[in-house]
Amino acid sequence: MLSVGFRALFKREVLRFVRRPKNTFMPPAITNVLYFAVFGVILGNRIDRIAGFDYILFIVPGLVVLGAISNAFENASFSIFHGRWNEYIHETLTSPLSYVEMVVAYVGSSAVRGLIVGVIIAAVGRLFVPISIEHGLYLVATMGVVTTLFAGFGIVGGLLARDFDDLTVMNQFILRPLVFFGAVFYSLETFEQAWQVGLSLLNPMVYMVDSVRYGLLGYSDLTGVGILPAPYAEFAPLVSLAVLTACTLVVLAIDVYLFKTGYGLTD
Repeated sequence: MLSVGFRALFKREVLRFVRRPKNTFMPPAITNVLYFAVFGVILGNRIDRIAGFDYILFIVPGLVVLGAISNAFENASFSIFHGRWNEYIHETLTSPLSYVEMVVAYVGSSAVRGLIVGVIIAAVGRLFVPISIEHGLYLVATMGVVTTLFAGFGIVGGLLARDFDDLTVMNQFILRPLVFFGAVFYSLETFEQAWQVGLSLLNPMVYMVDSVRYGLLGYSDLTGVGILPAPYAEFAPLVSLAVLTACTLVVLAIDVYLFKTGYGLTD
């Protein structure tokens, strides 16, 4: 049973972004209208179909991932850093909450923001192209895992940051470039050289984008690039989800450890 303190902290963190929709929900909605208009409508008509899908439909999953994980990371990192900066996080640390409850409250609320933004982006995409969900349970599980994973990374970022510029650098110059090179706007099958595919597979974002694309469209690049032996290629999306889940648990364990040791919290 969830404690009163956990529910209070979780509610506070959720209300912090729900009460400011112009700052949290409108920017990704407007940005993605521009993405779909430019890449989907204007340029999409000049690009051949990819894997049997119209280009605008093919890029929807990648844009959903980009918006969801960026907002989950940003919410968690800003919340932790802002609490440190204004020293009100000390009230949380001295409360009767366990460290696990603290981490789950911060991570869970940030994941909620990421999921809401993901739904908003999918709804924006629906205005431009029909979207059907091929593997609903898989999609829900994947979105829950990736937003939780990056909310967990956001906790680490908020503890490492020394000023607000550090938060911007992490999100804009590390996270977003990795997503853009994570097969958002292209398919791995377009590469002609094996080393190009191999290099792309080193980017963890490829697996996240591919998993969401599989959930939405029923198509996975990973089934055709040889990450599993041919007889088992169809299980590639499940392997991706399992690996992402394991990474999420590791990151959450690191978050709890950092809270226990007070790293960055008691400076």
